[in-house]
Amino acid sequence: MVIARIDKGEEILEQVKEIAGREDIQLASVHALGAVGDFTVGVFQTEEKHYYSNHFAGSYEIVSLHGTINTMDGAFYSHLHMSAGDEKGQVVGGHLNQAIVSATCEMVIQIIDGQVDRKFSEEIGLNLFEF
Repeated sequence: MVIARIDKGEEILEQVKEIAGREDIQLASVHALGAVGDFTVGVFQTEEKHYYSNHFAGSYEIVSLHGTINTMDGAFYSHLHMSAGDEKGQVVGGHLNQAIVSATCEMVIQIIDGQVDRKFSEEIGLNLFEF
């Protein structure tokens, strides 16, 4: 298990990649909370096979951030989703594209023995676990 703190001004996905490289993580589950001031999350439209992104800026608390670290073609790959709430308690979320920490982000990375690679599915339009 890796316990990490991502600091103000740092981008979450970049830091996850750095941590995974430093710790040689091939497969893991990720959970986090904290605060962000600028982030982009998206939704995949299955019929169109296209992601639509929404950008948010302001004061937001991470309500939930979770996902996986694994590999694709043997290289680092992460798949994270995030929900964040504003000062009115309204929550938005989706597939995490980028997030800049505004105060701190406390992250727990649970390392899993083994390796799961991904492969692009023409039918679905996404990079899926390959077993």
